[in-house]
Amino acid sequence: MDRAPEVASFLSDELDRVQIVRGGTAEGDFARMGSRVDFRDNSTGRMQSVTLVYPGEADIEQGKVSILTPIGAALIGLSKGQSIDWATRTGEIRRLTVLEVREAALA
Repeated sequence: MDRAPEVASFLSDELDRVQIVRGGTAEGDFARMGSRVDFRDNSTGRMQSVTLVYPGEADIEQGKVSILTPIGAALIGLSKGQSIDWATRTGEIRRLTVLEVREAALA
């Protein structure tokens, strides 16, 4: 992955908004592993739905996006109505807004 250092840096910055969940329970509809996330690219108006997964499970044709991709790293931890700026693979900055989060099964 040629953008691995940028994604790693972005994920490191995202740790500032992490909330630790203890005991295998989580309250709130926030994007996490296995969540189905509907979002809008505010620059284009395009709406998409993806499932956040680990890298080995990623399959763009099935809408499964790795959390180690720029868009996966941007979406994880967000709730309905929240927005975030993210850099595309070409370096363009765009704003994404989460429209819906379908709950993931917690391990």
